[in-house]
Amino acid sequence: MKISIGNDHAGTGYKQMIQSALEKEGHKLTNYGTNEEDSVDYPDFVHPVANDVENGNADLGIIICGSGNGANMTANKHQGVRSALCWTVEIAKLAREHNNANILSIPSRFVSEQLATEMVEAFLNTKFEGGRHQRRIDKIPATK
Repeated sequence: MKISIGNDHAGTGYKQMIQSALEKEGHKLTNYGTNEEDSVDYPDFVHPVANDVENGNADLGIIICGSGNGANMTANKHQGVRSALCWTVEIAKLAREHNNANILSIPSRFVSEQLATEMVEAFLNTKFEGGRHQRRIDKIPATK
């Protein structure tokens, strides 16, 4: 699977851990995140991930910041993105099953590294159910 990943300074350690695990599983990762812990602006690292997902250059995306909120808000500005802020494995699964989320937003200051890893695995391995959920997703784009 092709996965784009991005993070700000609050997510550097989590990104490196997730990146290493996913590469061992044979996933192809594109890293747009910072590798430093010096303060940076999360949109600079999230927009490239969202662009990859929106343009089909990545199957899924993973974004990480302190609360997950700023990264999630940034990603969701992209029309072809459905980014989900998750803090439990169940929410990560439901984001895929019911919402066909294509980006996982992780709040690094509020979940453990182990939980983040479990959420990533659940997100990547859960399939969209379709059916009534597709009808709802079709209604997400703003209308004038």
